[in-house]
Amino acid sequence: MADPTRIAVADLGTNSTRLLIAEVGPDGTLRELERRTTVTRLGEGVDASGRLGEAAMDRVHAALTEYRELAERNGAARSLAVATSAVRDADNGERFVDDVRERDGFDLRMITGDDEARLTFLGATAGRPAGDGQTTLVIDIGGGSTEYVAGEPGATPSFHVSTRLGSVRQTERHLAADPPAPEEMQALARATREIVAAEVPEEIRGAVGACIAVAGTATSLAAIDQELVPYDPGRVHGYRLLLGECERMLARLAAVDVERRREVPGLHPDRAQTIVAGAIILIESMRSFGLESVETSEADILHGAALDAVPPKGSTG
Repeated sequence: MADPTRIAVADLGTNSTRLLIAEVGPDGTLRELERRTTVTRLGEGVDASGRLGEAAMDRVHAALTEYRELAERNGAARSLAVATSAVRDADNGERFVDDVRERDGFDLRMITGDDEARLTFLGATAGRPAGDGQTTLVIDIGGGSTEYVAGEPGATPSFHVSTRLGSVRQTERHLAADPPAPEEMQALARATREIVAAEVPEEIRGAVGACIAVAGTATSLAAIDQELVPYDPGRVHGYRLLLGECERMLARLAAVDVERRREVPGLHPDRAQTIVAGAIILIESMRSFGLESVETSEADILHGAALDAVPPKGSTG
């Protein structure tokens, strides 16, 4: 059997820049070697200005310089990167993509919403039994957008939509007070319900049998629920978040200002600014789909991009 391919994948998200270094086998298996997350707030102010800020881009370049060194130290044969909604939405996004390729050594591509959904679903459902006939929903709450992707594991998703329900975007739009005012939170909850109802057909919402929540909001809530200090991805991956517990955590987080929120066990201090909006989006999403719980996953678009870059032996992909 051929040797596994060692690959580095970076995800340039609206709130954080993340790295996965992994070995992908010819049989479609993936073994993690390194994971890194740096909160870079690339999407800061994009909703209002339409442009990526210079300071934000500099933070991403600094993170990618460190990531490139890690990739080289781990002997990665390829270094890829994907850019999602913050870069797609920005007037200067194309220029930033070119800068990353030239300065940071990552083969960056600005992926479409279709690609983002497919790769996220592939990563989140990899290794799960295929063909069980159950519709699985993947909720990916990012800084600039939230994706809802539904389908059967092992197959191309049958439905997906990318909404503007990002935790950074909605914090900037709705949560001006610190701590947030009840009417601000109610407005965001109402907006979330309206967006989900308008963009996800009722028949899709009613057909979901299982749900996986990926990305920083869900994994942070899983860590807070378990008071994980330090953060332990092994205890977060596969953890079941109950709706009632999410509601209790939201009440606790929203009752204090950002500085006190930074001290909450299990929450990375850099996520204190946006976790309230993220929690509201997750809670209202669960209610909209009639879910009493979701399973959190550490596997997401990074894993999907790595698997996609090294098609299994015999694949025509």
